[in-house]
Amino acid sequence: MKEKNDFFDQVYQVVRLIPSGRVTSYGAIAKYLGSAKSSRVVGYAMNASHTMKDIPAHRVVNRNGLLTGKMHFEKPDTMQEALEAEGIKVKDNQILGFEKVFWNPMEELEI
Repeated sequence: MKEKNDFFDQVYQVVRLIPSGRVTSYGAIAKYLGSAKSSRVVGYAMNASHTMKDIPAHRVVNRNGLLTGKMHFEKPDTMQEALEAEGIKVKDNQILGFEKVFWNPMEELEI
């Protein structure tokens, strides 16, 4: 169980670094952490983070820019509202201009 908690903590460290107005994907975080096939586990970490005020979980979406984690927030529109408050446009649960707001930790952070 400790290994899972350590990985979750690593995920949270990366998520805290995502700038306002930018988003990343579960897979990009997993790849940065050296576990490219663990994007689902990153998703589990994000699902467990919604009560943590210092984790901007709304900035983590799927690889296509879809708000797949929105059902884990207090209300169905919470994720979209938080993104829009940061200037990100969302339509039909899809981030518009996803490539322009995508934050890649492999490029933005030192390994």
